[in-house]
Amino acid sequence: MSVNKLILGDNFEILKAMESETVDLIYLDPPFFSNRNYEVIWGDEGEVRSFRDRWAGGIDHYITWLKERVVEMHRVLKPTGSIFLHCDWHANAYIRVEILDKVFGASNFRNEIVWCYRGGGASKMDFGRRHDTIFRYGKSPQHIFNADAIRIPYQAEGMGRKDDAMWGKHKGTDKVYKPNPLGKIPEDWWLINALNANDPERIGYPTQKPTELLERIIKCASNEGDVVLDPFAGGGTTVAVADKLNRKWIGIDQSVQAIKVAELRLHRQTDLFTSIYANSYALQLHKYDYDTLRHANAFEFESWIVHQLGGTSNTRQHGDFGLDGKMPDNTPIQVKRSDNIGRNVIDNFFAAVQRSDKKLFAKNVAEKKPVGYIIAFSFGKGAVEEAARLKLKESVTIELVPVDKIVPVAKKPAVTVEVNELSRDTKGFHEIEFIAVGQSEVGIEFYSWDFAYNAEKGFRASVIIDRDGKQQAKLKAGYHNIAVKVVDNDGLEGLEVIKLKVNGMVRVE
Repeated sequence: MSVNKLILGDNFEILKAMESETVDLIYLDPPFFSNRNYEVIWGDEGEVRSFRDRWAGGIDHYITWLKERVVEMHRVLKPTGSIFLHCDWHANAYIRVEILDKVFGASNFRNEIVWCYRGGGASKMDFGRRHDTIFRYGKSPQHIFNADAIRIPYQAEGMGRKDDAMWGKHKGTDKVYKPNPLGKIPEDWWLINALNANDPERIGYPTQKPTELLERIIKCASNEGDVVLDPFAGGGTTVAVADKLNRKWIGIDQSVQAIKVAELRLHRQTDLFTSIYANSYALQLHKYDYDTLRHANAFEFESWIVHQLGGTSNTRQHGDFGLDGKMPDNTPIQVKRSDNIGRNVIDNFFAAVQRSDKKLFAKNVAEKKPVGYIIAFSFGKGAVEEAARLKLKESVTIELVPVDKIVPVAKKPAVTVEVNELSRDTKGFHEIEFIAVGQSEVGIEFYSWDFAYNAEKGFRASVIIDRDGKQQAKLKAGYHNIAVKVVDNDGLEGLEVIKLKVNGMVRVE
């Protein structure tokens, strides 16, 4: 399992595929055992399916659903690692006793952290519920805890006295206690404001957690370069904060929208161009965009698709007989980033596999195994017929492997934009309406807008989530580049850039 990766899918299946003891810190904020309608945030197919799974029964079913995932989290956690499980009053007692104490062991319980926040509205019959619970467990007594990284002023969070009134000789001893210049270690209750509706951190995700909360958790329980895992990525706060703090990270979510929103947040805070091949950051969806794959950098695509087939790419550029990789048994692989591959490719590959390793070629023929694999987007009639002739007449099997048999491929959505001038004021500002219409065979999830688009820096969302595709903006005279992204139900995206000239009138160029 590579790191710095956003993965769309069921976290239980993905966790089971991860290697043991590879993660340093896990933070999870699973769906609470609360009002059912409130739990469906994005409303897309993956989230609704997950919702049905965990609500098929009562509390026992919910605890079973969560426990099987926590068991896998315990397995992938390093001995020095910690888990922080975020929950609330609906099920926190069950989660501690039935899951965490049993999976991690009661002796590895470290803290019950109470996250306190303010909010409006309260019942006249009860005290206002204004806190969540975060259980902290270590996998072993050797867990990481960086006290100095999270110290706070002694009067922080509304408590404490002046420093000079707190310190002095301990009664009955000659020891003098002085305050740590870095501050104190926080208590197990944290007064960190929840995000209000107008907070600049807000991205439109109703249960979004503040970055300050995740910063404290990540700083205390991991070091730079460590791996942070969030198996319920949600709005992407954990991966965004981990990335800022120079940690490696893995974010998993069942929802297309959650994964794409997390991706947009990462784009907004970094200067990195990313792709499905990049070492710095990868996105794993159910399907891949044909155009992105078909027109990608040839060498990067070769290495990536060979790995997806289960092979190892060839790092040499010369003297390799035109071969691009090999399977674990050294059987050659060739990649053609093209459609409608012709017979000449088969002829050349047939000659190359014999020259590259005569003994292996003879062995594969004798054992009726493929002598090689050719990967391409599609194969022409001549190539298919020649591969069939070789197998029938010469007992030589050359496997022709379409890309979409290795990874699922789909066409990205298209988007068009209508521009309407609504009004202008005496200061020369024009109020302009933008209406985006996306087209996709699988349906549209949401739109995202960049009102200061710079092609060199890439798409930086000014508005991350727009479900209707309608926006208004006040623009002054001059040239403006506005970009809109449309995301479909497969997580694929289309981009349209509108170049506007505003000078007395609004003109799309």
